[in-house]
Amino acid sequence: MSVETPHAARLIIGVTAHRDLVPELVPRIEADVSAWLRRMRAVHADLPLAVMSALAEGGDQLVARCALALGIPLVVPLPMPLADYLADFPTPASRATFEALLAQAEVVELPLAPGATAAGVKEAGPERDRQYAQLGVFVSSHCQVLLALWDRRRPAATGGTAEVVHYHLHGEMPGLAEEDAPPNLLADDDSDLVYHIACPRDRPEGDIDRPLYARWLTRTGESPGEGPMPESYRRLFHQLGEFNADARKYAAEIAAARAPLLPPDIPVPVPPAARAIEAMFARADYLAIHYRQRVHASLLLLHALAVATGLLLMVYSELAAERALLAMTLGLFVLGVAVARIGTRREWHRRYLDYRVLAEGLRVQCYWTVAGVPAAHRVRFAYDSFLQKQDVELGWIRHAMRGVHLGGGATGTDAGLRWVVEHWVGDGGATGQLGYYRRRHDERTQRHQRTEWLGRASLGVSLACAAALLVAAPRLGGAANWLLVATAVTALFAGVREAWSHKRADKELIKQYRFMARVFAGARQRLDAQADVAAQRRVLEALGQAALEEHAEWILMHRERPLEHGRLG
Repeated sequence: MSVETPHAARLIIGVTAHRDLVPELVPRIEADVSAWLRRMRAVHADLPLAVMSALAEGGDQLVARCALALGIPLVVPLPMPLADYLADFPTPASRATFEALLAQAEVVELPLAPGATAAGVKEAGPERDRQYAQLGVFVSSHCQVLLALWDRRRPAATGGTAEVVHYHLHGEMPGLAEEDAPPNLLADDDSDLVYHIACPRDRPEGDIDRPLYARWLTRTGESPGEGPMPESYRRLFHQLGEFNADARKYAAEIAAARAPLLPPDIPVPVPPAARAIEAMFARADYLAIHYRQRVHASLLLLHALAVATGLLLMVYSELAAERALLAMTLGLFVLGVAVARIGTRREWHRRYLDYRVLAEGLRVQCYWTVAGVPAAHRVRFAYDSFLQKQDVELGWIRHAMRGVHLGGGATGTDAGLRWVVEHWVGDGGATGQLGYYRRRHDERTQRHQRTEWLGRASLGVSLACAAALLVAAPRLGGAANWLLVATAVTALFAGVREAWSHKRADKELIKQYRFMARVFAGARQRLDAQADVAAQRRVLEALGQAALEEHAEWILMHRERPLEHGRLG
């Protein structure tokens, strides 16, 4: 079992359960829940578990007790202010049990749902029901697996166990606000995994004599609970754990090289969640740079080997047909294949891209949190749909972003909003993304211009050599071979440089940097023209969404250019 590090990516198990479990079955249910939690911890050793439960009487408290007994942290989202929520625990004993569990938990108090009022949630009725519906949405949206202690029936109860399971699988729940509806409802989903333990309720219609059983549920099917979870989810959680393992491996280097998004002396209040996001950003940013250096070094070596191989072949064919040259050529080719195989096996390219996109997503998330974006009443966020339209294997990135945004406490302030405008958006100078994208556009443009110049120069040299051979070949004698070699060498260098430019996506990145510079410049103009802080937050939310969409496009573009030796030909 791995040791949890602060702010590591976690495997969060959400809980939805009946309050009225059959008393004589509780020991069996506790044993089944504890056994499953131990199995999850063993299978996903690089992922520290956390259990998210509202600690309602019955199944919620049962799972919480099992988790704490196993040393698994507890996250408690409160559907309403604590004083109002305590009304759900009618006896002193039930209230004492709740408070004892709550004292051992990380607490997140949810805001009032749209249409609910502080007075309305105090009494049973539609407004209080909407708070429970919102609670179900929050748990579903911020867990990787939903553990459901459920009797398989679906009564019409807003925010009840059956409705939470249905929402997790299908994204539909009565009383749900439009802005909290699931994004990309028809897209392939990686957030619909349920572990269902069938538990009868202590009611006349309960199937008390029916044996307990468990199953894995997804939107598209089910499988036996005693078996492994579906393979696509195991792969997702493996990648989430792989990020933790890499972060532990390079922990000392990350601490030494850390360039924080939020400086220690930042002059504005920083919500606790922003610090957790920043800590994960530091890990992702360092790892992205680390694997980028390995990818670029490998690419440079492969292109250098391609040049050397081409030169040896030209010397062999035109100047000296020595077997030693063929042996050297074969050796260089084998070395290139070995470099590419090592990079592919260790997934340098994939890790570089994944960690870079995670870091950029966390950058948006961190600045949003400091500035108070999105609006405070939301329990779903724009990054919930980040990368959902792309390859399902990228879903672990979204899960990492969801899991780190659970901290309660202070929300963004107007002072934080102003700080974010200056340090995230910037004015085109040394700080801010506006200046960054402008500088990167200029750098890539100059690099691409050099590549094009080399291509034109190579063409000119090749044409000059060809003309010389055409006009004076009989008089050149042995020098003709050298002209042929010169023609081939210039073409070789130009071709390799063009392949290098293609591999690094210079042309596409010039367009991307130009586009993002315009987006940030437009956002800065709108922010400067707006005095209303709510309007400024809407601009920052739109800006963050645009940045997330562009990062998704970036990773798809680079995934098409993997580290492959064979394509250099």
